[in-house]
Amino acid sequence: MPTYRPNVAFILRNFTGEILLGERSDRAGCWQFPQGGRERGESLIASAEREVEEELGLTPDAYRIVSQKGPYRYLFPADKKKRGFAGQEQHYVLADLIKPDTVIRLDVADEFQNIRWIAPKSCDLHWIAPMKREVYIQVF
Repeated sequence: MPTYRPNVAFILRNFTGEILLGERSDRAGCWQFPQGGRERGESLIASAEREVEEELGLTPDAYRIVSQKGPYRYLFPADKKKRGFAGQEQHYVLADLIKPDTVIRLDVADEFQNIRWIAPKSCDLHWIAPMKREVYIQVF
């Protein structure tokens, strides 16, 4: 039976209803929501807040959490494991940007090389890593 790493993904929505995707620094052309592993004993919200601050430099005063969904699971490719896990069990947190002058910072971590705001309906699944596509379909 596969083991799943606890994980949280953060969907940030702007004032026009677009959502933020980041292009991974280690895989050009591969886009995803900010995400990361949940630490032992860490709440879902605390994990989401930590990840978005680490990856984008956003603090909780810049957004308002609206909802959460999950868990969703996916497996890593057969030849890959991450910290001994065969896949990830993700919860998704949706948040609305509440400060119009918010600056998204890519210099706080090496996670993303680029970001884009897109209408949710215009997300092209070919931008998403194959192992995550089914989960993204379910979340959308």
